[in-house]
Amino acid sequence: MNVVILTPDKEVFKGTIKSIKVPGADGEFEVLKNHAPVVASLMNGRVRIIDEANQSTEFNITKGFIEVLNNDISVLVESVVD
Repeated sequence: MNVVILTPDKEVFKGTIKSIKVPGADGEFEVLKNHAPVVASLMNGRVRIIDEANQSTEFNITKGFIEVLNNDISVLVESVVD
């Protein structure tokens, strides 16, 4: 799957991944290969990405949206905080 994480100011992450876990408005959920198409709002929380080498990367985000379509994932957030 291909993912891009964007804020209004910059591209935070772009790459090929195995999974992504996000803080959805109705609770945390994970997206795996061939996930059904979805657009969902995100709340403040942690995004966890597992890449193809099984390495984990995490970002703390403020609210935003995720779109999943044909194994392409776009995460648009207000900001990524330390």
